[in-house]
Amino acid sequence: MDVTLAGLRVLREVAERGTITAAAEALGYTQSAVSRQVAGLEQAAGARLFDRHPGGVRLTGAGRALLRHAVVALDALDAADRELRGAGAADGRVRLGFFPTAGAVFVTRALAALRRDHPRIRVSTREGTTPSLVRALRAGTLDIALLSSRPPHRSPDTDAPPLRVEPLLETRLAVAVPASGRFTGRDSVTAEEIADEPWIASPAGAQEPLLGVWPGLPGRPRVRHTARDWLTKLHLVAAGAGITTAPSTLLPAVPPGVRIVAVEGVAEEWRRVSLAHSPGPATESANAVVRVLREEAAELAD
Repeated sequence: MDVTLAGLRVLREVAERGTITAAAEALGYTQSAVSRQVAGLEQAAGARLFDRHPGGVRLTGAGRALLRHAVVALDALDAADRELRGAGAADGRVRLGFFPTAGAVFVTRALAALRRDHPRIRVSTREGTTPSLVRALRAGTLDIALLSSRPPHRSPDTDAPPLRVEPLLETRLAVAVPASGRFTGRDSVTAEEIADEPWIASPAGAQEPLLGVWPGLPGRPRVRHTARDWLTKLHLVAAGAGITTAPSTLLPAVPPGVRIVAVEGVAEEWRRVSLAHSPGPATESANAVVRVLREEAAELAD
């Protein structure tokens, strides 16, 4: 099969980003250039590599098979480049992805422990939604990812071989409200009380649900402000701009002027934090990072 290095890189980028547009932006190419590379790969492979859908593209079975080999080839070329430049092996490098609310407390604590106990390990991190992190694991651009899920906890993807997924932590969803104002001194609120409050939420997209609004509230929520960063959301709450949902694990990072309160009169909302990594063998450095993440999850659960 006659494929080019540029074509393999385009394959990995499109698979990871989920759209031709996002892959073009990441690579610095035009959309038409990316589309031509994909068409060339499909011609060389003699099979369709992506299925198109309204939200973007998904790998076909043939695309998944080619991607597995592309990841191996691209990683080998990267290793050769490092060796020729005298940069040495990358065994101590670990690429960790995490969903937004894991960054403020969970990931920062784990990184501090790693710097203390494993100073030779070089960890790079990337924040993303659970679907984007799963795609990055499949594309070989992440080694480990912290994923979030709500009941029922299904497999994060249906590709084969399956990702190795390990539950780490169960956390209860709560609501962040201003410390002064309507809910001053309260430890809980009812769903009816918060239904008409102004909400602070993440922007919603085709593959990104609206995060920040309590699930299942009657009527259409009034989303007054949108922000992806959860600490920004909490500071907006402190300023009296609205309320937002927050997992209980964020409590240590809550700024002054914010209270985390339970929601009464409705079923409790629980979220699971899971650790996912590729089905292939992991490096010693990656295993060390996994052990530290398990330890930090156990501490947060206490």
